[in-house]
Amino acid sequence: MAGPFLPPQIVLDGFKERPEALAIQGDKLYIGTSTGTVQMYTLGDERDEAGNATLTKTITVSKKPIEQLGYLKDVNSLVVLSDMSVTLFPIPDLQPPSQLSKAKAAFSFTLHTSVQHVPPPGKSPAIPVPTVVSYLVVACRRKLVIYLWEDGEPQEVQEIPLPHSPRTMSFMNDDMIAFAYSLTEHAIFSLKTMTPVDITLPATTTTTGMGAFSGLTGYMTLGLGAKAKPSLLAVKESEVLIVKDNVGHFLNTDGSPSRPERIDWPAPPEETALIDPYVFAVLPPGTVPSEQTDGVTPSFIPSSVVQVRSSISFANVQTVPFPPLPAGAAPTASNYSIRLLTSSPSSKSPLYMIRSPIDRNAATAQGSTIWRVYMKSWGEQIDELVVAGSYLDARSLLDILDVAVVSDKVQRRALVRSLYGVSLFKNGKYDEAIDIFIELDINPSKVVSLYPESIAGRLSTPEEDWVVLFGGPKEEIPVLQEPKPSEGVTATEEPQKAEGGDQPDSTSTSTSTAPAPGATPSLRGYLPNLIRSSVKDDDTASVTSRRSIRRRVTVDIFETFGVSSVTNNSSAPSVTNTPTPAPAANAPIHPSPADFKRSIDALRRYLTDRRPKLDGVLKTFGITPSQSHKVSPLSEATVEDLRGIPSVPLTALTPDQLIRFAQVVYTALFKSYLLTMPGLLGSLCRIENWCEVSEVEALLTEREKFSELIFLYNGKKMHAQALGLLQHLSQNESDMREKLQPTVTYLQKLGEEYMDQVFKYARWVFQQDQNIAFEIFQSEDVELPRPKVADFLETIDPRICARFIEYLIEEKGEDSIAFHNRLAELYLKMATPGRSALPEASRSEAYTKLLTFIDTTETYQTDRLFGVLPSEGFFEAKAILLGRMGRHENALEIYVYRLHDYLKAEEYCNRIFDSSSPKNSSIFLTLLRIYLQPGVSSTAKSSASSTFSLPPAATLLQPALQLIGRHSRRLDATETLKLLPPLVQARDVKEFLVESLRVPRFDTRVIREITKARRDDVATRLMVLEERRVKVIESRICPQCHKRIGHNSVIAVHAPRGEVTHYQCREAFSRFLRESAR
Repeated sequence: MAGPFLPPQIVLDGFKERPEALAIQGDKLYIGTSTGTVQMYTLGDERDEAGNATLTKTITVSKKPIEQLGYLKDVNSLVVLSDMSVTLFPIPDLQPPSQLSKAKAAFSFTLHTSVQHVPPPGKSPAIPVPTVVSYLVVACRRKLVIYLWEDGEPQEVQEIPLPHSPRTMSFMNDDMIAFAYSLTEHAIFSLKTMTPVDITLPATTTTTGMGAFSGLTGYMTLGLGAKAKPSLLAVKESEVLIVKDNVGHFLNTDGSPSRPERIDWPAPPEETALIDPYVFAVLPPGTVPSEQTDGVTPSFIPSSVVQVRSSISFANVQTVPFPPLPAGAAPTASNYSIRLLTSSPSSKSPLYMIRSPIDRNAATAQGSTIWRVYMKSWGEQIDELVVAGSYLDARSLLDILDVAVVSDKVQRRALVRSLYGVSLFKNGKYDEAIDIFIELDINPSKVVSLYPESIAGRLSTPEEDWVVLFGGPKEEIPVLQEPKPSEGVTATEEPQKAEGGDQPDSTSTSTSTAPAPGATPSLRGYLPNLIRSSVKDDDTASVTSRRSIRRRVTVDIFETFGVSSVTNNSSAPSVTNTPTPAPAANAPIHPSPADFKRSIDALRRYLTDRRPKLDGVLKTFGITPSQSHKVSPLSEATVEDLRGIPSVPLTALTPDQLIRFAQVVYTALFKSYLLTMPGLLGSLCRIENWCEVSEVEALLTEREKFSELIFLYNGKKMHAQALGLLQHLSQNESDMREKLQPTVTYLQKLGEEYMDQVFKYARWVFQQDQNIAFEIFQSEDVELPRPKVADFLETIDPRICARFIEYLIEEKGEDSIAFHNRLAELYLKMATPGRSALPEASRSEAYTKLLTFIDTTETYQTDRLFGVLPSEGFFEAKAILLGRMGRHENALEIYVYRLHDYLKAEEYCNRIFDSSSPKNSSIFLTLLRIYLQPGVSSTAKSSASSTFSLPPAATLLQPALQLIGRHSRRLDATETLKLLPPLVQARDVKEFLVESLRVPRFDTRVIREITKARRDDVATRLMVLEERRVKVIESRICPQCHKRIGHNSVIAVHAPRGEVTHYQCREAFSRFLRESAR
């Protein structure tokens, strides 16, 4: 039987007397009859067959019917209310009876036992101690009699006057008692203040028709039908359910409504009972709709019905027609009345029900039948709710249960909530579903699996498998049986019956009586021409019956959205089980594209929530997205492995599991941006990420998102793919700068580990434009090994290599000898005919650079470079290098004898001359000797046998005389005169002779005497000034302030006449003197 309770069991059949009250204590069943007797039965095991109660004892209490029975634990007694008197019968013998003398004219009683902290009497200060407190509260005529026991000790009896006589009572908590004076008058009584507070219930509509007169026929209700007994039940701590007409109101201890909802029965209940958290109600025949209907004419169950509702969700969880019928059998009219006679309070299983014939003769012949109803285990109830799709009810039930009752409560609650999230997702409530997935730390692979293949890839799961994917039971979809013609269903009626005839058990709340509107089409229902039936409302989306008919359509969503399907859910039934026909199954529905976008927006919110948290947890393990290229790709993990990662907090996962989560999250996030917000995709590609390139590169290429794809390649260190794509894209550009600049920029950012790829694609760029390509190696971000770059560039063109080394020296401050040597050798190589294929102009330019370099730079090996110079030519370079090596005479001979460039020879001497150096102070004399005595030096002698001849001395006389005239001061006079040929005339060297004949000693003596005379004159003047005196007497007056200058005054003496003033008057008097002098 579907529902939280097992099928009713017969405990006692053929009970001839009329039962009026029941009480249970252990394995004993006490039955109070209408004849005033109490019969005690011993019950067998609950698994025994029907009729397992054995009569143990019978006692006669009075001649009037037994109205109420109860068990008082503190005194281990049976409480019996009969003939308006309350009597205690000790258990097990039920003898001797003890009548409560103060409880006269009693109408009802209620019992309550709890552990309270009560201060012991006579102690100060009083420290409360745990005490078992038991109340027996008897409602008498216009008063309340309270009996109290503390740890089994009776306390003083209290009598409280009341304005009315309570007919029914129930404890709400340890202090508050709910009263029902009549069907419409109620109150709440406080044991602390001993005062009642009246309750005003909202007005309700009285039910008319068949249900209004139920229970008024037959001898079983004679005397009771005229005035029905009010009903109230303590639902949970500090809450009471009060029944008024056909409505159940939930109230707090202050009399205010505790919930905005209420229970609406199709008719006023004849009896109510509670097994927490379920409310039983006996409804009269013909008031409860039957599930077996043709969808057109409403049908009602002709017999009495016990309807079970959840006090949490108010949903009708079980309907039991009496007598119970085999599965599939249609209920028939029966002449029986049903009563719920249980002990008070009756908040625990089992529940006892009595079925009695309405006809007097049948009652005498057949007797009454006592049924027992057990509740299923909590785990079994939760499982059934999950199978039925009633996730809200399952979660609410779990919330009120303790871990001691359901050991796996935490795991079950997480499962139920996740399945509820799936249900919300199916019905288009994407944001609410995503909130649940975030809160529960659901495996991202499962969340992504809810989306089409364009988002989820191989993780995409058909909608019918979503529940199983999230840990729920596999849903069984029954085959729709077409009705036979004899069943009276036409072809046009068939769709309505298929959709509306097989409704689940009541699944909506008590406040909803209209059919739920169709929910938003599911994500997989975003199709151009979709056929879909209506789905459930928000409050009933989680309680889809496993028997509902589902039709699914699979269509391509354009060319991108992949495979989609949609599930048809039947409409939610009303609280009263009134059948609601669903829309026709073939009705065409055209969902808006906005639904698909909303689902992607919700997914993006989920992924953006997961992304920083995943990065943070991975960072604690020292793992960052920059290492994504070092881990195995997502494609190597199977779908089962990805979905098998537990849905637990991220901190509880291993690094490998976290990496898989990150790969799934980033990849899905990329796809979601690509489909709905492609403009923002670039920013995501530019940051380090865990995206699986193989799953998105085809989509990016298809949408021509080449920039984003290149950024993605770069982040994954897939530089060969990025550079290949850039080279391919460059074919579409005509401007050379626009064609090559993206590749140059990309290569500038690659480090040494990718040097092979840099050289490969740089060669292609050099083939296009050398100037643009050279910028590759001018990067400010990354610098490659300079020697390897130089080697690579030399293979392309020595001029480019030389340019690179020049850039290093001038811009980067390269000071290594190796690079300077290499640059000089490159210049020499480019300038040497036969070693270079360069044109004459380029060779000349290279030689000029060589000369400038070796003349202005000192960071190179002179002897090494001199050794590689060719034997012929390059004389100026040789001269510079010889000078660098200190062989000045040889260098000057090359300038004079080889180059015949006397000006450069003289400039060379100007650079070398140093009067403080014995070696370099005679450099001009050496040049003069070369001019006037050719062939004397070793170099000249060795050159005498060479291919060139020395010039005659006469040709060098004029340069020698010019040298003597310009640099006579730097030439030794004696040595110069020795070098001059005999035929040189005096007038040719006049300036030299005049300069040489000047006596430096005479000049020094004159200067010394003049300086001495000046010093003596200054000393004389100083002595005269020091001899001047100023006499200050008492009568001396300051010429500025005209006051007397005392002996202790600070004075100032003014030049040149010696005026004396006060020191403070000096400035004013000085100004006076200056003005007078004008």
